[in-house]
Amino acid sequence: MHCQACGAPLAAGARYCHKCGANTGTAAAAGWRAGVPWAVAGAAAGALITVVALRLGGRSEGAGPMTSAAPLETDAAPAAAPGQPPDISQMSPLERATRLYNRVMSLHAAGQADSAAFFLPMALRAYAMLPELDVDSRYHLGNLDLTAGDVAGALAQADSIARANPSHLFGYMLRARALELQRDTAGARRAYRDFLRREAQERARKRPEYADHAQNLDAFHTQAVEATGAQRAN
Repeated sequence: MHCQACGAPLAAGARYCHKCGANTGTAAAAGWRAGVPWAVAGAAAGALITVVALRLGGRSEGAGPMTSAAPLETDAAPAAAPGQPPDISQMSPLERATRLYNRVMSLHAAGQADSAAFFLPMALRAYAMLPELDVDSRYHLGNLDLTAGDVAGALAQADSIARANPSHLFGYMLRARALELQRDTAGARRAYRDFLRREAQERARKRPEYADHAQNLDAFHTQAVEATGAQRAN
């Protein structure tokens, strides 16, 4: 079996070329989220580590706010030596997922849609392989769903956050942006209002994830004020 893009020899069942990163055509374009067997997940993890170690270089590019999704958020991840790609094989599964999330958000916000699309399936797989998802990971996964245009996926993550903690601000943020993509203006405004109603009390709790995403929360607050103010003016 050889790579159709560069001709490099590939192991049987390889999903991506270890040399150029091209999709071999064996990876399904959709449907991976429904019950990936652990054996397959392990093989995908090996391909993920190889491809990203080759393609993921240095720190993520800086970026501004995204459309219908969160602005770039940079969570802590092991730094690579100057001029060297990061050795993600030494990262924990959560660190790998976070690094890929930051890369996708950065590329998407910078307008590099093709590059963001290359890393997006890897980031989604990385989160799917985590043994469990906390609120912060669900928020990241919801933003990746929004980037992919998967409104239902983002709303599912918002619902899961709400079940775990009904007042958590991340649930309102995902819901508002997902409903905006769905063109449900009234629903989005309700989510914005709920965010503003809960914001002061929630931010006073000083949850670690709020500190990590303080810039995002501030940007969303401005959007929520504008959205609810526009509603009152109508």
